[in-house]
Amino acid sequence: MYSGAVAGAVYSTVELTTTTVILCPNHFGHGQPLSLYLEGQWETPLGRAPVDSDLATRLRDAFPRLVPDPVAHGREHSLEVQLPFLQQLIPGLRFVPIAIGVSDYETLAGLGEAIAGVLAKMPERVLIIASSDMNHYESDSVTRRKDREAIDAILALDGRGLLESLRRHHNSMCGYGPTVAMITAARRLGANRAELIRYATSGDVTGERDQVVGYAGIAVWKES
Repeated sequence: MYSGAVAGAVYSTVELTTTTVILCPNHFGHGQPLSLYLEGQWETPLGRAPVDSDLATRLRDAFPRLVPDPVAHGREHSLEVQLPFLQQLIPGLRFVPIAIGVSDYETLAGLGEAIAGVLAKMPERVLIIASSDMNHYESDSVTRRKDREAIDAILALDGRGLLESLRRHHNSMCGYGPTVAMITAARRLGANRAELIRYATSGDVTGERDQVVGYAGIAVWKES
């Protein structure tokens, strides 16, 4: 109810593909710090979405620190909230889920490079999704100010700058790891544009402005 309108705005704007790689944070620290599913299906009220086993295996082989581990995904919600949008909009959806629980830039950038290397060899385009909230549980005005700094780094496609901004301004954005990996992969694949599609806070829904969570929907693409 809080982030859905922002996500919907993005999904109505971007060019969707049948296959997606979805990167999310590991909020609870369960399982391996870099984990993916190699096979199987995920079920939502809209039905079952199959994991693309072939692509998942290629990604594991390209970045051996990625470990098949369902435990890391067992309680994680940040990837699951993306699936209903994709199931509704993409007939025949296949996806690769990756949960990220590391914070150092070199590892995150290395993962992004590996993802790009695999996707560059794919015969069809693959959408990369990074799932994240922005700043948590501060006032609406403070959250908007902190988030603006982080958004500017993402729009500049500057993964290292994003991490520096979060540390400098004590922004509690949870999915910075997925976002840095996504930026790195997108740049390696030729992305040169990013646009803020929509920004909101939970206060826009509840009317309560004392403690909010921020949400930013950003599209990244290659403009020829």
